[in-house]
Amino acid sequence: MGINRDFITNNRFMQIAVDEALDGIERGDGGPFGAVVVKAGEVVGRGHNMVLADNDSTAHGEIVAIRNAERALGTYDLSGCEIYTTGEPCPMCLAACLWANIGHVYYGCTIADNGGIGFRDEEMTALTGGREKLTGYLEQIDRDTCLRIFEKYRAMTKTLY
Repeated sequence: MGINRDFITNNRFMQIAVDEALDGIERGDGGPFGAVVVKAGEVVGRGHNMVLADNDSTAHGEIVAIRNAERALGTYDLSGCEIYTTGEPCPMCLAACLWANIGHVYYGCTIADNGGIGFRDEEMTALTGGREKLTGYLEQIDRDTCLRIFEKYRAMTKTLY
C-alpha cells in the first residue's frame, strides 16, 4: 500500500491513517476510517474499519489499531501513546482510547462529517452525553484531506451499516 498522491496530509502519522482508510474502502472492508497508534514517534499499531470484512460491529479503525498496538507492545496499557484517525471517534472508540490510556486523539473529520456519509455517530454521541469534559484530549487536524476520502466513499457503491 503506497501513498495516494490525491490524498496528502500535513501530518505524517495522519498520512498513514489516510492510507489505511483508502485501503479499507477500496477493499470493501468498511467505512472510510483509518487509524494509527504512535508511541515516542514510532508507529506501534495501525488499522482501518473492518466491520464488513469481519462481520464485527466493533471493528472500527481505532479499535483495530488499538488491538494491533497492544499486541505489538505486549500490554493493554497504551500510556505514552497517541492516536491519529480520519474521523472523530464514535463513543465506543473514544471510550476504548480512554480505557487504553491513550494520551491524545488527533482526528480529521468531525462527528457531524461522519453523519454526513451515513454513520450514526451524532445519535450515539447524544446518547452518551457529549464530549465537553474532554477539553484538550481531542484535536482536529488535516480535515480537508479526510473530507476528500469521505467524498470518495460517498460516491462508491457500498453497503451501509
